Formats: sequence, C-alpha cells, structure tokens
Amino acid sequence: MFRYPQTRKDDTVDTYFSNNIPDPYRWLEDDLSDETADWVDAQNAVTFDYLRAIECRDEIRLRLIRANDYVKQSSPFVRGDHTYFYRNDGLQDHAILFRSKTHRDNTDASELEIFLDPNTWSGEGTTSLDRLQFSRDDTLVAYSTSEGGSDWRTVYVIDAESGKALGDTIENVKFSGISWRGSEGFYYSTYDKPEGSELSARTEHHKLYFHRIGTTQSDDELVFGGEGDPQYRYVSGYMTEDDRFLVISGANATSGNMLYVQDLKAGTPLTCLTQDDSFDSDVIEHHDGTLILYTNLNAPMGRIVSVDAATPTQEHWQDLIPETEHELSIGTGCGYLFVSYLVDVQTQVTQYRYSGEKVRDIQLPDIGSASGFSAREQESDLFFSFTNYTTASAIYRYDPESGDVTLYRKSECVINSAKLESKQVFYTSKDGTKVPMTICYRKGITLDGSHPTILYGYGGFNISLEPAFNPNVATWIELGGIYAVANLRGGGEYGKAWHDAGTQQQKQNVFDDFFAAAEYLIDAKYTSSEKLAIRGGSNGGLLVGACMTQRPELFRVALPAVGVLDMLRYHTFTSGEGWAYDFGTSAQSQAMFEYLLGYSPVHNVKEGVAYPSTLVTTADHDDRVVPAHSYKFIAELQAKHVGENPVFIRIDVNAGHGAGMPTHKVLDSNADVYAFCFDQMGVEPRFD
Repeated sequence: MFRYPQTRKDDTVDTYFSNNIPDPYRWLEDDLSDETADWVDAQNAVTFDYLRAIECRDEIRLRLIRANDYVKQSSPFVRGDHTYFYRNDGLQDHAILFRSKTHRDNTDASELEIFLDPNTWSGEGTTSLDRLQFSRDDTLVAYSTSEGGSDWRTVYVIDAESGKALGDTIENVKFSGISWRGSEGFYYSTYDKPEGSELSARTEHHKLYFHRIGTTQSDDELVFGGEGDPQYRYVSGYMTEDDRFLVISGANATSGNMLYVQDLKAGTPLTCLTQDDSFDSDVIEHHDGTLILYTNLNAPMGRIVSVDAATPTQEHWQDLIPETEHELSIGTGCGYLFVSYLVDVQTQVTQYRYSGEKVRDIQLPDIGSASGFSAREQESDLFFSFTNYTTASAIYRYDPESGDVTLYRKSECVINSAKLESKQVFYTSKDGTKVPMTICYRKGITLDGSHPTILYGYGGFNISLEPAFNPNVATWIELGGIYAVANLRGGGEYGKAWHDAGTQQQKQNVFDDFFAAAEYLIDAKYTSSEKLAIRGGSNGGLLVGACMTQRPELFRVALPAVGVLDMLRYHTFTSGEGWAYDFGTSAQSQAMFEYLLGYSPVHNVKEGVAYPSTLVTTADHDDRVVPAHSYKFIAELQAKHVGENPVFIRIDVNAGHGAGMPTHKVLDSNADVYAFCFDQMGVEPRFD
C-alpha cells in the first residue's frame, strides 16, 4: 500500500431536488488558497518520487526526444512582399514564425528572418503564441499570447515591415478570434473579468468589441453583447474576405448558434439570419452579391447553401452543395470552394465553383487525413497537409486549375513508418451500433494477448478523431505497444445524429462504445485486461473516469487527463455551463440530476473496490476544465481504493488545458505516462 498525503474532509453538503449530496473536498476548489497549494506540492512529491524510481523512464524520454528531434514546418503563406511559415528545428518549445523575401520554395536558412519567436517570451517556455492575423493590406499584424496555458489572452499589434510594436495592447481576451476590418482595426471577443479567481470563476455574457488602431482598450467599441442585445455565452465576429460583411455568431452552448450579418458598405442594420439555435450555421464567404453558408439545418451531415445578400434570412436559403451521406466541412481559396467529406473517418476532398458546379475530386496521396484547403481568393495555388497514423505529416501543393498535386515538403521524422501498421476495424457496441476503431502496431506482431495497449477515446462535442501521425504515439508503438483509437458516439464522425447519440441522457452510449472497444481488443488477442490502459483528455478524461469506476476489472491502467469529473458542479466553473448541450446539468431537472449522479466519476468511487492503477494528470492553470475536478477525484480514490495498484495525480505547474504547452513539458508528461504503463503492466519496453 502507498502512503498518500492526507486530504482533509469538510462537512459541505449540497441539496439537489431534496437529495443531500456530500462534497467533502469542496475546499480543493479554491485555487487561491495556501492549503490547496500545499496539497498540490504534497501530491506531486509522492507521484514524482514514484515515477523517478521507474528504471525505464529516462530511456523512454530519450526515445521520445529522438522521435521528436526533426524539423517541423508549416505550409507557407504570402503576406505583402514576404513568404511566411512556422518552423520548429526539433525540440524547441514553440515553433518560430520565419519570413523571406525570396520565392516561397526557397527556405534556405541564410535567407530567412525571424519574425516572431515565442521561445524568447518566457524562461520556461510557458508563454505561447495563440492566433496571428495580418491586416487586409498586410501592413499590420495582431497576435495573441497565452501565459501558463490559460485561456485568457493578450493581443499585441506590430508593424509588419519593421516588426516594431505599435503600443496597441488588448488584455483579458478569452475565446476569441482576431478579424481585421481593413487596416483600421480588428474585432475580438471577451468577458467581463470575473470576481475572485480568474482561473475558476464563472464567465458569462461574451461580448464583441472593435479596436481601432492607435486608441486605448478603454476606447474600444462594444459591437455586440451590450444592453438591448441578445446575451450569449459565446460570441464571435468576423469579416468576409472582401471586407464588406460583418458576421456575428452567438451561442449558449458548444452546439447550435444564432447567426447575424451586417453590410458595412451599405450601412444596413444588423440582420438575424436564423430563427433558432437548434442547428449550426456559418457564413463562409460573400461572392458577387451572394452569401455562401454552411449549415446543418435539415441536414445532419451538413450542406452548403447560398442566399441573396439583400435577403439573407434562412427561409431564402437554397442548396448549393446538397447534403450527402458523409459529414462535410468547407474551405475557400483561389476562387473555389473545397469541400472535405469524412468517409469512415477518412478525408475525401472535392473542388467546386461558387456556382455549385463540381470541378473534380482531388486525388490525395493515400488514405488518411488531409487539411488546409484554404487560401486567399487571388492566390494561384494552395497547400495542404496529409497524414495518417503511420505516415508523418507532409505538405503538398495543389494547382486548382490543373488539379495537379505535388509534394512540397516531406517529413524528416526519423521513425521508420515502414515498420508500423494501422488497421481500421468495425466492432459492435452494446446496442448493436457499429463503431469504427483504428489499431496501430509494429508489423508482424503475434496476436497472443500479450501486448501492452493504450486505448484512446473522446466521444463528445461533435469532435472527430481523424487519423494523424504523432511521434509520441509512434514511440509507444516502437517500444512494443499497441495504440488504438475508438471513434465513439458523441463525436462528429457521422454527423449530428452520431453526436446527439452520445449527449445528455444518452451519454452512457459513449461509455458502452468504449467498453466494447476494449472487449474487441481482448477478444481479438491484441491484448488482455492485464495489459490494457485507457487514456483520454478533457471530455475524454470524463470517459476514462466513468469507465474505470463502472468496470474497474476491465483495465489495468487508467489515464484520465484534465478530465471533467464532477458532473454535478462542472457548470459552475468558468464557461462550463456552455457544455450543457452535451452533458445536461444537475440543475436542469431531477431526471438529469439523477442521470449525472449515476456516472459522475467523483461520486461513483466506491469504498473497498480495487481500481486500476491510475495516473490522473492535470495542470494548475487549466481554466477550461479546472483542476479541482482531478483533485477531488484523486482524493476520493486515495480514500476508498483498496489493493496494491497505485493511484496518483501528476499536476503540471504553469500549464493549462494543453494548448501551447512547451515541448519539454509534453516530453516529460509522455515519458511519465509510458513508464507508468510499462511498470504497472509488468512489461519491459523494447529498445531495439
């Protein structure tokens, strides 16, 4: 048995529909208290003492370093007289934005100029670049940064030619894009700063502002979200490429929105296009007096519609590219529309004219995932990336006139993809639903149930897990592991109906899909319960927490990362109430409360049960899914779990939900997770 830090209990009790629910670790929600900070230090001391003692840990980290130590470069883009691209020379904490006045095919280091280097912004690499946008005439640049992984951002403006700061600084920006109106200024979104902790206090009533260059933030114009406007939890504003129409989206949940447009050239008032927020819609572009939109109104897989910009409301929408049996997304570039279809979790791309006329199906390099089919209208070609689970991401150039696809930049990853194999299977869930899963492994393995396996899932928020190469995952496979990704309901792999089938009082479908994935891997002799780990982050952390508490005997290791684990109170933190479309809330109804209570991981840790070896991971600056979820869950586990399996929590300091995490922290985290898995499964990693 392990000696864990003592976690104080208090007598907090909440009442839900006459049900008294104890919350003895409520005090851990106070991220500003010294007691919480001391508890974090004590937990980390125990966890890292254990991890440091695992013999293979240091060698695994060296293998991860080797796998990641290669140049990673983005597609190029032209702004003004320069060609820009992001590049990480290998193990830098953040990619650097370079530029060159030479042709974009020439990326010789001697002719390059560093434009922005986030690695110089903080000593530990904890400040990262979030978004970057050039003004319409390419003379100015606005970019946002995140400190310590927080969702709160700061926006800076610089002169594009000289790189000098203009002095325009916008602070306390959250969940925001940056959209220029000409070169006079840009739109951004934020909340009023909450009282109490900015990392955990609730944020509501998102607002859209316009910042005019050369003025102070206090002078910024409130465009939408003030008195007299509808109030939304999420508001975004953006201009069409021709700088004519302002588009505003307002939503109270992560699915469904209201859509507004304003013709700034004509000076017409803001017009609401949609009648309710039961579906998703976005303006893609304005072209010759016609607005092009994406919507899933009466089209669960999505469709592209057009409408006269003078009468843009939804009753006038006409199909431009009708719905098919496959979910679609859309990009624009070079005067064309590019529609990406997700066909059994694989990308297929079709090029269309703005009239809706099909030009061609684009021939991709292989079966996998392609992204990046977007460019400015005046560009003559565009670039896209292609990857799958065993093929490192490469960049291709596409000529929209001829349809030619040519390799622009191949990956320099040292991992030999020829030794790796991936296979897509379809398995049957509890209710008979067919669910896809991709299994990745070393070629030539014997199916004898002996292989250490990580099963990964998400299953929520209409997010699709598409095939993509990750050198850290490839390292796990090289070390002798199997990596499987299950495309669970709740995701977006098969459109809105697939998403809805994993929401609210159908959330158990997601867990059942995950159980069935595990059982498939065991029955097919890829692995066994004694060699099986489950991993997921955020909503995927909830997935792991729910599955390990419902069927602890099925798994050897559980790895819930930055998880939503207290389902009765998640909506009381930061913007959590916006997740109600997927989860429902404990205040919604007695039936919803009882359903949430039935699977909430914090509330379903049972006294005297032997749970899988568990490594909970979170971060002290996570203001998306506050770390109190993980704190309370591990406190329950450590108090009630029996048996020899360790149950630890690993808390990153000066890190957030995951975005912008410096490379050295990513390497540390993966080395710890892999070492923990091998150690608990009793397997020696392969270092051949």
